[in-house]
Amino acid sequence: MIQARDFIDRAAAYGYGHYAGVPCSFLTPFINTVIDAPDLDYISAANEGDAVAIAAGQALAGQRAVAMMQNSGLGNAVSPLTSLNWVFRLPILLIVTWRGAPEVSDEPQHALMGQITTDMLETMDIPWEIFPDEVDAIDGALARAEAHMTDTGRPYCLVMKKNTVAPAELVDTASPSQSRGAITYRPAPRRAPDVPGLSRGEALEHLVSRTDTAHSVIIASTGYAGRTLYGLADRPNHLYMVGSMGCAPSLGLGLAIARPDLKVIVVDGDGAALMRLGAMSTLAAYGPTNLAHLLLDNGVHESTGGQATVSAGLSFGAIAAACGYRTTYEGHERGVIDQMLAGSSQGPAFAHLHIERGVPEAGLPRPSATPVEIRQRLMAHIGAVSA
Repeated sequence: MIQARDFIDRAAAYGYGHYAGVPCSFLTPFINTVIDAPDLDYISAANEGDAVAIAAGQALAGQRAVAMMQNSGLGNAVSPLTSLNWVFRLPILLIVTWRGAPEVSDEPQHALMGQITTDMLETMDIPWEIFPDEVDAIDGALARAEAHMTDTGRPYCLVMKKNTVAPAELVDTASPSQSRGAITYRPAPRRAPDVPGLSRGEALEHLVSRTDTAHSVIIASTGYAGRTLYGLADRPNHLYMVGSMGCAPSLGLGLAIARPDLKVIVVDGDGAALMRLGAMSTLAAYGPTNLAHLLLDNGVHESTGGQATVSAGLSFGAIAAACGYRTTYEGHERGVIDQMLAGSSQGPAFAHLHIERGVPEAGLPRPSATPVEIRQRLMAHIGAVSA
C-alpha cells in the first residue's frame, strides 16, 4: 500500500498537474488527496467519457493529464477513447479501478465488468498494468506510461486494485459551483414568420469573422458543424471533431483551463448537446473566462437524415442559466454570437442560436487532412509541444 502523495509527487515530475474523474470507493483516498492538493487541478466530471475528453483537451495543449474512473465507467468512456484520443493521438494517463476482479468478492453489478476490464482495454488498443502498490514500483510504471505515450500519442492505463492507496480524509468539501450563478440570461424573442432564419453556414461565417486566428481556437462538433466550418475557412486554429459525439464542450474545457491565454470557442449541435447534457453543468462550474459555448440548434440530426431531436421541447438557454453559465443568450440572429463573445469576459458564456435546417446543394466538404494532421497543425499554431 502506498500514500496517494507518493504517486502524485512522482507523477508531477512527468508534468501531471491536471486530473479529471468520477469517484469510486477504491479511488477515494487518491481523489481526496488530489482535490485537497493546492498544486493540482481537479475536475469532477459528470461522467467518465467527459473526464476523458477534458484530459484530452489538456493533452491538446501539450500537457499531461489523468482521467480517473471505476471500471464500470469504461462503458461511458469508449466513445472518446476510440474516436477522440485514438483518432487524434491525444495521450492521457488512465487510472481505472478493478471492481469485480477475479480474486475480489464484490457486488453483483461488478461481476461481468470485472471479468472483461482488461479485455476491453486491449480491444481499445490501450496497454495497461497494475497500479503500483509499493513506492519503489511507481517510477517504473510512470516511465513505461511515458514511453508509450511519447511513442504512440495514445493513452496508457494503470488498473488499480482494492486497498492500493492508504486512506485519506477529504478536507475540501466545497462545491466548485456554490458561489456561481447566471448573471445574464436573455431568452429568445419570437421570430417574425416573414423573417428568414440563419443557416448554419451564415452563423459560422459570422463567428469566423469575429474571431482572431492568432489568439483563439474553434472546436466544432462532429457532423455538419465541423464540415461547414471547414468549407468556410480552413484555419490553423480550427479543430473538426470526428466521432466522440457530445464531447466537444469537455474537450474545449480542458484546453481552456490549460491555456488561459487563448479564447476557446466550442461549436455544438442540439443532438450532440443532448447526448452529454451533464457536461453543461461541468462547464458552468469550472469554465474559465476564456471559454465560450455556441449551440447551433436546428431541431434535427441533419447529417444522418434529418431525424428530429427533442430540442423543440426544451430551452438550452434556460438549462445553461440554471447550470450557472455566467452569461447566457438565446435567439435567432447573428448578434447572439457577438453577445456570447463579449459575455465570456465574466465567465463561461453560452449562446443558444436557433438556425434553419438544410445544407448547400453542392453538399459539404470533408477535411482533406487527417485528424492527426489537423491536431498537429493546431498544436503548432498555439505553440504547444506535442506530448
